[in-house]
Amino acid sequence: MIALLQVVKPAFTKEVTMSLFPRSAGVLLHPTSLPGRYGIGDLGANAYRFVDWLADAGLTIWQVLPLGPTSYGDSPYQTLSAFAGNPNLVSLDLLVEDGYLTGDDLADVPDFPADHVDYGWIIPYHDEKLSVAYSRFNKSAPAADKKAFEAWCAEEASWLDDFALFAALKRHFGGRAWVEWPDKDLIAYEEQALEKARKEHAQAIDEQRFRQWLFFKQWLAVKAYANNKGIRLFGDIPIFVAHDSSDVWANQSRYYLDETGNPTVIAGVPPDYFSPTGQRWGNPLYRWDVMKDDNYRWWIARFKAILSLVDYIRIDHFRGFEAYWEIPATEPTAINGKWIPGPAHDLFFAVKAALGELPIIAEDLGVITEGVERLRDDFDLPGMKVLQFAWGDPQNPFLPHNHPQNAVVYSGTHDNNTTVGWWHSEVDDETRQFMQDYLAREVTTPHWTLIRLAMGSPAHTAIFPMQDVLALGAEARMNTPGKQGGNWTWRFTEADFDNENKYLLGQLTWLYMRRPDQQEKVYGDVAVKK
Repeated sequence: MIALLQVVKPAFTKEVTMSLFPRSAGVLLHPTSLPGRYGIGDLGANAYRFVDWLADAGLTIWQVLPLGPTSYGDSPYQTLSAFAGNPNLVSLDLLVEDGYLTGDDLADVPDFPADHVDYGWIIPYHDEKLSVAYSRFNKSAPAADKKAFEAWCAEEASWLDDFALFAALKRHFGGRAWVEWPDKDLIAYEEQALEKARKEHAQAIDEQRFRQWLFFKQWLAVKAYANNKGIRLFGDIPIFVAHDSSDVWANQSRYYLDETGNPTVIAGVPPDYFSPTGQRWGNPLYRWDVMKDDNYRWWIARFKAILSLVDYIRIDHFRGFEAYWEIPATEPTAINGKWIPGPAHDLFFAVKAALGELPIIAEDLGVITEGVERLRDDFDLPGMKVLQFAWGDPQNPFLPHNHPQNAVVYSGTHDNNTTVGWWHSEVDDETRQFMQDYLAREVTTPHWTLIRLAMGSPAHTAIFPMQDVLALGAEARMNTPGKQGGNWTWRFTEADFDNENKYLLGQLTWLYMRRPDQQEKVYGDVAVKK
């Protein structure tokens, strides 16, 4: 099989690569960070306003984090489902337009903070309003709306039925993880217990379906508007799923679990320069042999589902498909783990056979082996280049002169400090001097320095966190890996839509030929300017 893989590669052409990834630029902004009066960004008017903001600057990419329903810790990378959407993103104002809420229902909006999300405050408020919307929908929604809801539920039943039951039971049992539910038969996903629960909690289950319908309806409307404006949506898939999720609960044979449903081995990464004990993530590990038996059906469904919501997918921890760090669940740290081969080419051949060309970006950061690079390159997947990691050695692959065309370059990511925060608190004198030698000038605006370098990179796609565009400091950081609490909360304000930095960003987009009207369309071997 190894010899075969060395010979048999997917046939990619310059035309395919250019059509999937034309030279472009965009912004990384999770919808929770949008402004608005309900304590958290949502899919209402400001989502459309942000699309207009991108288009006005000549940008064509809106990158988001995973869109699933969050739980303890509020991380979009530890969600209750790999398929469901986050109901906290549902626009309450749009529910008024739909007739499911009234102005009086929203007359009691608390004085939520404008610059960050207080999840403990906003979640109960949103839950209450979504329940009011569900009640009014049942009582007075037009027949056409109810028919559309029923049709959508039937179409999405393969994941929706399990998730809605899981979410209803989790709420019924006070938010406890599924392995802590009092009914052992429910923990074991035993059919007789499930059928009984479906009858006892029928209304709560239906309400969970309703919330998902609202999310998907609103998100797809935003996507249609964005695509019509020439903006492509760039989504995110974490390679692993949360243990406390409907995915694991309803598919226990696909994971390494003991008889109580708890993981026997878990995911993480080994010790490195940044952490002497590694990172113990705690996600259950896949039984890839079981997934291979049905030709990776669950993974194909997962890719298909996310591609219905976005145009591109970033796979977080892509290297785990080639080999992953297996940690015994009894270990308190990630030190005593071992590398286990992943499905590698086998999985991606199956996905490509089912879905065609793969608009996938490989998150290939960290310690990357030749095997990971081979897997990425054999499927012509762009990797990531993060400019905050670039400084100190001319051979550093993150320096712009070393970038390949088939890559996505970032000033920083959601896991990095903002560039202003990085420059003032993390960059030492040696690094600062190397950077200024590289540029042949003093760095006075580090955020624009990295944005300009990314714009000029050979990489076909350049992405910048909104915090860098707004020149914000460490207080606006989205996530600090390993930090407990305080993550995923940053928001910008409505006044920032008028920040003059948009005009400089637009100028750089034009100057470095990343506007859509500056791209070439390839016909055979002939490049024709649009």
